[in-house]
Amino acid sequence: QVQLVESGGGLVQAGGSLRLSCAASGGVFVISTMGWYRQAPGNQRELVAAISGDNTNYADSVRGRVTISRDNAKNTVYLQMNSLKPEDTAVYYCNMRARKSGRSYFTDYWGQGTQVTVSS
Repeated sequence: QVQLVESGGGLVQAGGSLRLSCAASGGVFVISTMGWYRQAPGNQRELVAAISGDNTNYADSVRGRVTISRDNAKNTVYLQMNSLKPEDTAVYYCNMRARKSGRSYFTDYWGQGTQVTVSS
């Protein structure tokens, strides 16, 4: 069973930094895209950043402050967040779109989420 395990969330003061990690495990699969989403109370889940091959995509609200990277050998994606703002406070979810060995279709997998809280 495919699992995504996130780490790195926590409480930080405004202007500080955090690095989130997400490691995928549970079989042989081909990864298309890995990314991070976030959901604040009362809001819909939104894309923060995604990476597919050498291509990256960032939400306008975080561009220039956040960097997504990926270690293919470890099936791990990272999110380096700098200059954090109180409005970055949310639960951050790791997402992976992958095709399991023997299957012809891709599936979206989600982590359980990690809380990021930025105090003013």
